[in-house]
Amino acid sequence: MSRTLGWRALVAVFLRAFLIQGSWNYRTMQGSGFAFSLVPALRELHGDDVKGYEEALRRHLEHFNAHPYLAHLALGAVLRLEAEGEGAEGIRRFKGAIRGPLGGIGDALVWASWLPAVSLTALSLIWLGFSGWWVILGFLALYNSGHLSLRLWSFRAGWAGGRAVGRLLGAAALGGWTERVRSVAGLALGLFIGVILAGEGGLGSAGASWTALAAAAFVVGAVVGQRLWRPATAAVVAAVALLATWGWIA
Repeated sequence: MSRTLGWRALVAVFLRAFLIQGSWNYRTMQGSGFAFSLVPALRELHGDDVKGYEEALRRHLEHFNAHPYLAHLALGAVLRLEAEGEGAEGIRRFKGAIRGPLGGIGDALVWASWLPAVSLTALSLIWLGFSGWWVILGFLALYNSGHLSLRLWSFRAGWAGGRAVGRLLGAAALGGWTERVRSVAGLALGLFIGVILAGEGGLGSAGASWTALAAAAFVVGAVVGQRLWRPATAAVVAAVALLATWGWIA
């Protein structure tokens, strides 16, 4: 039996989901936060059916874990299933099937790409002499504009797609976005290292030989860095460590 769900309940679920990790634990992980987020909608869907409400709430207290930003997608889709009268076992299977992909996609997109890109850009601006407070405010504005947009899109996609949310994920091509953001993160890393090298106390001040070495390393990294990313990463870490201790060595 299909039931209606008002916009106030949807907004309440969306906002509560910001606290989905507030009661994270090793047994259910985000399970209790997932159930907490759904409370306003479950109350509206079940009305005076206290037993039905308690059974639904207890069901959503079970284990669940996904990237906290993309968990909104699971919440929206589950709400659609609940409103359409999907059975308890069907909802359990759906949550079990979707949590893994949402975790992997979210980790790659946010923790391994978006956060490093924004952080390295902010560090470069700090090194260039921009006011610390302005850089902090800019970092918060840029990072949160991306993360809030992802949460909003996820929730709307989940609510619109329901069980077919997998097709929406495929159409959104988040993997492609991950690659684009990762490229920006690589560019930001190069910018940060370049700013350090060119700045006061960088390798340029150590003489022409170090400057030539740095230029050669840049060329090698640009040509084969993607194919030999492990040695390139080790070289970058070593260069940063050398710069950080240059005053002691010299």
